[in-house]
Amino acid sequence: MSQVLLKDAYIITMNDSRQVYEKGDLLIENDRIIEVGHVSIDKIKGDAEIIDCKGKIVMPGLSNTHVHMTQQLGRGLGDDVDLLTWLRERIWPYESSMSEEEQYISALACCIEMIKSGVTSFAESGGFHIDGLGKAVEKIGIRCALARSTMDTGEGLPLNWRESTDYTLNKQIEAYEKWNNKGDDRIKYWFAIRTIFNATDELLIRTKELADKYKTGVHMHIAEIPEEIDYVKERTGGDSTVEHLSKIGFLDKNILGAHTVWLTDKEVDLFRLHNVKSSHNPAAAMKVLGFAKVYEMLKKGIVVSIGTDGAPCNNRMDMMDEMYLTALIHKGRTLNPKAVPAETILQMATINGAKTLLQEDEIGSLQEGKKADLIIINPRGIGSMPLHDPIANIVYSMHSTNVQSTMCNGKWIMKDRKITFISEEDVLNEAEKMADAIRKRAGIILPDRFPTIR
Repeated sequence: MSQVLLKDAYIITMNDSRQVYEKGDLLIENDRIIEVGHVSIDKIKGDAEIIDCKGKIVMPGLSNTHVHMTQQLGRGLGDDVDLLTWLRERIWPYESSMSEEEQYISALACCIEMIKSGVTSFAESGGFHIDGLGKAVEKIGIRCALARSTMDTGEGLPLNWRESTDYTLNKQIEAYEKWNNKGDDRIKYWFAIRTIFNATDELLIRTKELADKYKTGVHMHIAEIPEEIDYVKERTGGDSTVEHLSKIGFLDKNILGAHTVWLTDKEVDLFRLHNVKSSHNPAAAMKVLGFAKVYEMLKKGIVVSIGTDGAPCNNRMDMMDEMYLTALIHKGRTLNPKAVPAETILQMATINGAKTLLQEDEIGSLQEGKKADLIIINPRGIGSMPLHDPIANIVYSMHSTNVQSTMCNGKWIMKDRKITFISEEDVLNEAEKMADAIRKRAGIILPDRFPTIR
């Protein structure tokens, strides 16, 4: 029975009362938190790992609720183009040219970047080589809602991605049976729909039925761009994406909508009515999509969390950056300096993320009985001191480099900035070799931005 004691820390619990301990202790036994606050000496075993956290901040690990692990090696391929060009001419050709081993390395690289920014859990929106992704998550020690990309229609799809409704659903069931609860129960398998551009109503309805049957979630890009809304209105005779999803019985508490940028006020109310969860991806949204009604959704009690999206559209898998951007965007958009304050940002990145992943009873806050998913932040740095208001500093001043250590399921997956279960250097070397080879294989030609002498 292993114990870890974090002592004398500034502890941000994110519990229901949002309690903070200025000089608190936190005791972990195996994979769970057994006490928060002030731990008596008689509860500590003789072989416990004791870490002096004086001057450090301990808080729940961050949840990144919209990720594309398979796109990590495609960073830089989709800059300064519209979404449909980005998809059909850059990213789909790249992703569809990848082998299982290449997607495995891509997933490892993605997880390393997230871990180094304090992420302990995330929602993968879907790759095709699901075994490669699952093996990466299992090895590196992070928590994940794993999913396979699901499409049964649509223009511009690569040949090897064209699947029938029955085939793609059967592949999802196989993946669920293989990967759900693997990796010491860290991996939960979700169903997924890529976009409504690529899903028949039959696929949408049957996917939701399967998710309900297996008591899991559905991850889907929803209301990303105006062209999507126009497409659905033409397809349905006037209904927008969210209105159509509501009419066919798709919207529910186990639906995660990524981006949700182009929602009308009526559609915001439909999200609230059905308890749909929204993942806000500020960097990706600003780059190509638009500004989501995050402030309005939060005011109506909708669970809004934060995600990075993938490396080719963000281009950073860094949740510390995303918190900062989320705080700024909605102040500027609403001209209200009190919109989405720092404490709300931390809620979105922790307990709201846990609710989005349907795991709020296990993660998202530092409480007795919950899983030991947490981070240690070192606030000492020329860009993040002085520390007048620690909550605000985390959001407005700190960077991923302030994250000192990351623990998931009671195990250090990064300690003192060093990734624990794999060589970061080896992954970097493999990623660099593979990335260019995939691009050439996919036939992607990038513009010469300046005259280049070769």
